[in-house]
Parts: sequence; structure tokens; C-alpha cells
Amino acid sequence: MNPLKKIVIIGGESTGKSTITHQLAEHYNTQGVEEYARTYLESLGRDYIEDDLLEIAKGQIELENKMEMIANRFLFCDTDLHVIKVWSEFKYGHCHPFILEQLSIKSYDGYIITSPDFPWQPDPLREHPDQSLRDYFFSIYCDLIKATQQPFVIVKGTESQRIETAIEFVNSF
Repeated sequence: MNPLKKIVIIGGESTGKSTITHQLAEHYNTQGVEEYARTYLESLGRDYIEDDLLEIAKGQIELENKMEMIANRFLFCDTDLHVIKVWSEFKYGHCHPFILEQLSIKSYDGYIITSPDFPWQPDPLREHPDQSLRDYFFSIYCDLIKATQQPFVIVKGTESQRIETAIEFVNSF
């Protein structure tokens, strides 16, 4: 029996992460881990504050652990704690030690980084439609993922080009 391979789909807002996560889970007949932040923020009933990022991180870990138990060969994660780290540092100037600790002990088998060349889709939970900020976050995610020394691929172009690149990358496992 092959061990479960965990692949993270990571990138800035409105870059197609959720779409790719769902498409890959369906293609490989397995599970995808949704972005817990969306569920949390939609139920919050107020603007989020710094302490909410810690709760989002804990919820993301819990959801990932739950889905890992029922996944088949692959588990596709719509973001990981790198996103919360980047968001926290950008908005609040630092990141909670728990999140940093979890980043140092959690491991994944590969990353799919979504390029900001995907059209921006307005959403009440999204904060940065400006292309220069989208490029800024993309650069940060690329640097962070390169530092993990895990295999990664950048997906760009149309939705079909993105999923084709992603499937080719996953097949390499």
C-alpha cells in the first residue's frame, strides 16, 4: 500500500485554488481539504481580528487531519498555514508562535502554486484586487514554497491549462 501523498494548492486570493482542489480530488477519486478560513469568516458575523487567525489555523489543521483519514492515495489541501502566516505578517506585522511551530512540524509532499494571471473574481471575503499586490503575494508564496525544498509547480493560464499542469505534476508522484 502506498502512503498518502499530501499536495497543497497555494496562492493569493482569486487565483483558482479551490477550483483546482475540487478538480484534482474528483480526478483522483479522493478528498480535498477546503479552506477553513472561508467557513470560519462566513459564520463570524463581524470583521475578523488578529486572534481569529489562530482559530482559523487550528480549524484548518483539524479539517486536514479529518480528511486525511478518509483520503485515497492523495489529499489535496486548498491552502496551508503558509497562507495564514503571510496574511498575519502582512496585516499585523507578525505571526502567532503556534502557527510558526505548526509550519515547522507539518510536512507535505508537494505544492501547486496558482499564478495571479487568473481573472480576479469579486467576493466579500477578498481584500486585495490590485494586481501589484496579487503579484507581491505570489512572489512571497513562491519564495516560501521553494524554502520547503518540496517539489512544486506553478500553474497559470486558462482553467484547462491549469488543471492539465496540475494533473501532470501529481502524476509524477
